[in-house]
Amino acid sequence: MPPRRGTPRILAVARGDEPADLLLAGGRIFSPGTREWLREDLAIADGVIAGWGPREAREVVDVSGAALTPGFIDAHMHLESTKLWVDEFVRAVLPRGTTAVAADPHELANVFGVRGVGALVRAAAGLPFTFGVCASSCVPASPFESPGAQVHAAEVRELLTEHGAIGVAEVMNFPGVVAGDAELLAKIAAAGDLRVDGHAPGLSGRALDAYLAAGVESDHECTTASEAEEKRRKGMWIFVRQGSASKNLADLIPTVLRHGTERIALCSDDREPDTILSDGHVNDCVRLAIACGVPAEDALVLATSNPAQYHNFDHLGWLAPGYQADVLCFDSLDRVEPARVYQAGRLVAVDGQVVPGTVPDTPAPDWMRDSVHLAELPGADAFSLEPPAGGRARVIGIDPDTLTTRHLVLDVTDPAAAVARIAVAERHLRTGRIGLGYVRGFGLSRGAIASTVAHDAHNCMVVGEQGPAGPAEMAVAVARLAELGGGQVAVLNGRVIAEVPLPIGGLISDRPAAAVAAAVEHLEHVAAAELGVTIGAPFMHLSFLGLSVIPELRITDRGLVDVDRFELTGVAPG
Repeated sequence: MPPRRGTPRILAVARGDEPADLLLAGGRIFSPGTREWLREDLAIADGVIAGWGPREAREVVDVSGAALTPGFIDAHMHLESTKLWVDEFVRAVLPRGTTAVAADPHELANVFGVRGVGALVRAAAGLPFTFGVCASSCVPASPFESPGAQVHAAEVRELLTEHGAIGVAEVMNFPGVVAGDAELLAKIAAAGDLRVDGHAPGLSGRALDAYLAAGVESDHECTTASEAEEKRRKGMWIFVRQGSASKNLADLIPTVLRHGTERIALCSDDREPDTILSDGHVNDCVRLAIACGVPAEDALVLATSNPAQYHNFDHLGWLAPGYQADVLCFDSLDRVEPARVYQAGRLVAVDGQVVPGTVPDTPAPDWMRDSVHLAELPGADAFSLEPPAGGRARVIGIDPDTLTTRHLVLDVTDPAAAVARIAVAERHLRTGRIGLGYVRGFGLSRGAIASTVAHDAHNCMVVGEQGPAGPAEMAVAVARLAELGGGQVAVLNGRVIAEVPLPIGGLISDRPAAAVAAAVEHLEHVAAAELGVTIGAPFMHLSFLGLSVIPELRITDRGLVDVDRFELTGVAPG
């Protein structure tokens, strides 16, 4: 809960009748409303900004010359993509200036349902952080996926009314919304006056009109400035994404330069732990926006007051009287790395490090472990796929820095096609289903990689070499995932050569952020050096190949999905 504002004591401090708890003296306060830097002291009482200007205070901190901004707010993210449980995530991002997020926990919801979301809400409640949880709306994302749980309109209402969800999370089944699916419309209606996030890659024209008319308000899937501008013209909020695999900021920034900051915010969406520790979080998005020509003041608005406005974080986003005292102190904005971070008036990070003792341990419950339930361990035969007659087959084509795939038709018997095998093994309900296909773009030429992080149903996804050893390598990889209780692995010559255990739901580690980041970096290095993988963030790319609502071609345990036609399709072109 935010600190109480408007109390007699806060008003007394504002009037100057009582001393503040803290006075940040000599800094330059950023005002989002006027894009000005104002040299004023900042008085804080009971976690709230009581006023500007000189005051008596129990503690005075000289921040002379420092730039003071509101704490950064991530407009859209998934905790699970960081591979960190919520306490470790907060320890990782607080020193980088993020003090609030709007999170869609639909990964945990796909594995555990409402129970998993509730566990996350309880774990986050005692942390020095605003962890806004949205009610996951697409569990599963489409009829072609096989999750461990389902969230219907009744469960969406439960998340909103009993678990404090701040709105309805991204409505990914945009074909269903456009067609008027009654269940999806009921989930949107459950939001009432709260926000409804969207997910509509490439949607335009009349289909976009229908999507917006249904009540969806935002989108983080734009990949071109023209797409973003059509959506902005029609009143949609655009969240500019800069994740680990999908990096859209540079392509979308022209809409900000041409049309300003109205209805635009920054988001990380899916950012790996090594990216957070090496490059940063929302501060990295701000830094990149400035490097692309956005004035620093406008970039700050995209990370503070705008996301606060959208998500109804009415107590955040400004350093103004009555607002929560989430304050970033920058010696310089050159690298957008805060020297000091205050959350609700409490010093929580200094020079890139969390203040010891400020973030308590809030471990995940034990029942979130051991979530990999296969009918049986599949052998090599289960991953064998004979090419169609003539060799030509549908192939999922992937490209760097984007989650959109291409629907290719290639001769998979031709080594020059550079394809690999891909499979998805259902791991929740013991059905034994395995979807088989081909993929191009990883560069993998030997061995196999596999992951239980596989949006959004999070079944076991595995890519193996096209050669005769591929099926056996894939079987070893899936067996290791089952043994770990979830994670990501690389296999060569029948042996696991690198891994990242993710025992919490098969999605999240129970280790410190630095250890997880190091394991991810090692796994990616081994995949490149030993297996021939050439694409960056290969496991992030792999994790999205099962998400059957992003164009053009995907794969689930039920087989290939033609997203443009929104139907299952065969490997053989017809």
